[in-house]
Amino acid sequence: MKTLKAETAAIVAETRVTVGDRVAAGTVLLVTELMKMQHEIRAPEGGIVKALHVSAGDELAGGEPLITLAPAEVAPQQATEADTERRDISEFEDRMHLLRDAARSKAVARRHQSGGRTARENIEDLFDTGSFTEYGALAVAAQRSTRPLEDLQARTQGDGIVCGTGTVGGRPVAAMAVDFMVMAGTQGYNHHRKMDRLIDVARRDSLPIVLFAEGGGGRPNDHDVAHLMTAGLNATSFRHFAAHKGIKIGIAAGLCFAGNAALFGICDLRIATENSNVGMGGPAMIEGGGLGVVAASDIGPAKTQSKNGVIDLLVEHEAEAVAVTKTLLSLDRSIEPPRQVASGLRDVVPADRTRAYNMRDAISGVADASSFLELRQSFGIGMIAGFARLNGRPIGILANNPLHLGGAIDAPAADKGARFMQLCDAWGVAVVTLCDTPGFMVGPEVEETGQVAHVSRLFLAGAHFAQPLVTVVLRKAYGLGAMAMAGGGFDRPHLCAAWPTGEVGAMGLEGAVKLGHRDQLAAIADPVAREAEYQRLVAQLYERGKALNAASLLEFDSVIDPDETRDVLTRALCSAGQCHPSSGYVDAW
Repeated sequence: MKTLKAETAAIVAETRVTVGDRVAAGTVLLVTELMKMQHEIRAPEGGIVKALHVSAGDELAGGEPLITLAPAEVAPQQATEADTERRDISEFEDRMHLLRDAARSKAVARRHQSGGRTARENIEDLFDTGSFTEYGALAVAAQRSTRPLEDLQARTQGDGIVCGTGTVGGRPVAAMAVDFMVMAGTQGYNHHRKMDRLIDVARRDSLPIVLFAEGGGGRPNDHDVAHLMTAGLNATSFRHFAAHKGIKIGIAAGLCFAGNAALFGICDLRIATENSNVGMGGPAMIEGGGLGVVAASDIGPAKTQSKNGVIDLLVEHEAEAVAVTKTLLSLDRSIEPPRQVASGLRDVVPADRTRAYNMRDAISGVADASSFLELRQSFGIGMIAGFARLNGRPIGILANNPLHLGGAIDAPAADKGARFMQLCDAWGVAVVTLCDTPGFMVGPEVEETGQVAHVSRLFLAGAHFAQPLVTVVLRKAYGLGAMAMAGGGFDRPHLCAAWPTGEVGAMGLEGAVKLGHRDQLAAIADPVAREAEYQRLVAQLYERGKALNAASLLEFDSVIDPDETRDVLTRALCSAGQCHPSSGYVDAW
């Protein structure tokens, strides 16, 4: 015989057996209650109930006999479906099913038909398999006072945004993907709360944030909170996102207007698909402001936003956008360098100093094969900027474009270069500048563009740049423009070198002769003799400014063989030490 006793004080809530019952091991014999919590007393082994010492309602102090069992072999009973069914689990499974794309097959089909992917498809593609943890998935639109909860759960999943963290190539990352299938991607009350929560998590854990931006701006019909606010202008998401010190990468696909466009614009690096339209106001806002009736497709099309510099990277579709994002997120580490063939850099710059050449050929020879990812290619075409790898190490490359204005730096080129320096500084990426410029562009028409303020941004960006910097002069390095390409002066980089084709001067050689020898040349009456003297003076200045002579006067550090440029850069960057992301922000422009 075995008598079960009360272990603690409690009240007997119910008894489930009677004397003579045969019970299997694990059978519930009675239930006690303490502090409104019920506890099941189960049979420790098979047996026959010989005595029942308590009844429902009895108060126990602890130690009282409850049930006496005589040992016996009793086969366990097969649990019935009713016994095993858990209402809480089934309710959970039903609710979670509504979050999956499979629960919205018609909406998904329309999405695919338009050439787009769902928010969850983009999230799944971005993160390493099985690494994503979602935040706030069960949120719905703040409209419970006007719509049935079941309808909100079935049609406003997550309040239109998927938020969470995971790893991308092993790197911890946070992401927010607007769900255009929920109320056209508009931003609701809980939508913003979810964003704020994820931004705070990313801030605490120093995570990059990837934003999939699509849809309109604020949602006016969240009736649950309508009586608590008038305009919602104290929403904190925009400020918190802008203040985030980590990497911010934005991806725009489809229609991206108002609030979503503002968040996209805040991002350090902006990627957009060819079918995207990005603008600070959609058709309804434009019409409401009395500015006419326009089609959504006419507002900020991708070609326009790429040409004007809003878009850093223009891609064909979302899959390519995600692939590029993965490449960008891998810039925090070096990789195994590929086998590199001979660079052939000696032949890039023609021996004839008046012949133009393609700077991208130089970049291809300096960077690891196929590693150069050019940014803002259609904007500020006088400057070439992008990320690459050098013997596996991530670097930024900033170069003049001799095929545009002879390499002279105009306002768009300066803006492009300055922002790229800020970007590399904030992300902790070393920069290599390839200099071939006659200086800043000048003239009355140029000054109408605000040239003074725009080009000065290069000096500001260079002065605050905190990563390793190396400059190589390929040909022309004249005046303030050349100084700006070197971060503010030839003494600024960790190494400032030149190819044998390099030439330096306080200003363009031809202009220096015309300005400095104006009276001398004017005094020569014979035009032929005047031209001959002019060419002699230019040649004299060229000889003085040639790289070999300038280096002998310590204008810069060294003259290098073009074919050894990769090795020189690798050694210089290695000596310069590790990169550390700065606390500065990246200007939106």
